[in-house]
Amino acid sequence: MAYFDKILVANRGEIAVRVIRACRDLGIRSVAVYSDADEGALHARMADEAYRIGPAPSSESYLSIANVLDAATRSGASAIHPGYGFLAENAGFARAVEESGRTFIGPSAASIALMGSKIESRRAVSDHGVAMVPGTIDALTSDDEALRMASEVGYPVMLKASAGGGGKGMRYVASQAEMGSALRTTRAEARAAFGEDAVYIEKFIERPRHIEIQVLADGHGRAVHLGERECTIQRRHQKVIEECPSPVVDSDLRERMGRAALRVVEAARYRNAGTVEFLVDTDRNFYFLEMNTRLQVEHAVTEAVTGIDLVVEQIRIAAGGRLDISQSEVVMRGSAIECRVYAEDPDNDFLPSPGRIAALAAPSGPGVRDDSGVYAGWRVPIEYDPLISKLVAWGPTRDDAIRRMRRAVAEYRIAGIRSNLALFREVLEHPDFVAGDFDTGFIDRWLARRRTAAGEPLSVEDRDLALIAAAVSHARGRAPANDRPAPVSRWKHEGRPGSSGPERSR
Repeated sequence: MAYFDKILVANRGEIAVRVIRACRDLGIRSVAVYSDADEGALHARMADEAYRIGPAPSSESYLSIANVLDAATRSGASAIHPGYGFLAENAGFARAVEESGRTFIGPSAASIALMGSKIESRRAVSDHGVAMVPGTIDALTSDDEALRMASEVGYPVMLKASAGGGGKGMRYVASQAEMGSALRTTRAEARAAFGEDAVYIEKFIERPRHIEIQVLADGHGRAVHLGERECTIQRRHQKVIEECPSPVVDSDLRERMGRAALRVVEAARYRNAGTVEFLVDTDRNFYFLEMNTRLQVEHAVTEAVTGIDLVVEQIRIAAGGRLDISQSEVVMRGSAIECRVYAEDPDNDFLPSPGRIAALAAPSGPGVRDDSGVYAGWRVPIEYDPLISKLVAWGPTRDDAIRRMRRAVAEYRIAGIRSNLALFREVLEHPDFVAGDFDTGFIDRWLARRRTAAGEPLSVEDRDLALIAAAVSHARGRAPANDRPAPVSRWKHEGRPGSSGPERSR
């Protein structure tokens, strides 16, 4: 079939590199865009063409629809791939691309807008028979309504911004006494982060797992799901480690969640690649959480297990192609784990660690993939997300994948900046992780315990998380499943200047 002659990638870093590689595999010319902070960045060096789109602030470059479209005009690109983040889930951008006569490699603007509103998406999904966490469908109109609905649902509850995402605009409310202040704070956060203050209530699910289903849908009526990804290992609602398949999902649960995800596809009239996210409780009931109308950061673990190139499929579908696989032909082989490697300092509350990468040695070998957007000599800018790379390890079994990931992390060397590699060393050895016995609070509770054991003061967020964990454990009448002695930390003697450890500076 005929593809596009030239695709502009409206993003930066490792995802831009990932899309450029897919373009090259298909024989399509690629166009990169870059800000002043990214002059000389890997994605700009790899593309066939590269165009400056503004100064360092993302609002004046990567988030500027006018600047991105101007680069598309100058380059002659006939299609635009948004990657993830920035403008990827901006319905106005998708609409502007189409109105410019180009193809947006993603879903329609209408689908993005529908799924981008937590309230509208909950309403649409509910109409298609997909189970949701008990709570409100419509936005709360008053404090009195919030108190009444929370009483009906039953405390504890979560307040969530309708336009929220990335862990922002969320508040845990344990009792009626906390509702008033929590509602005001959540609305203020939502207004500042998303430009609107619509908030709804959901029942707080104790010790949930965060499991998502990858879907593909073409413009000819065919849709398939590619199984699940386990995204439960999170820090403050941000994913840290992902894997495929989930250690708790069997074939029956996978089939039921897959069918539900495809009903969400139908509700959204969805086309292209997307992800339907669910919360799964301790009784293995699952509830719709949201739909991400883009490629996910963690898409590589699905690729490793299914053998399907999701970016190539995105391009094929956008070019008018039909899915050439049926549901029965989707086969999951082995297990894959992804670690998000960040330029951040675990010893300093995970603050970003920008600066020049003095030396870099990425792991390789059988079953290891490193999707990176950096190189030795590159200066990691402070202006953007500090993701360095996505490290993926595949093995015939989950135990094999874990051992292979341990080997890959041990091989990884980054000098000149700090990184979170030591965090992965410890988590990958933790008995609960190895056993697959964890929930979304695993990392936060573990970090809070180890800081307390080290005599370090807890941050407000850590204190709140510890209180929530204690309250939940008390209500359930047992100690937290993950409450085991923390291993001796290596963070304090690895990676410090002058250290005799193997990593002087990550």
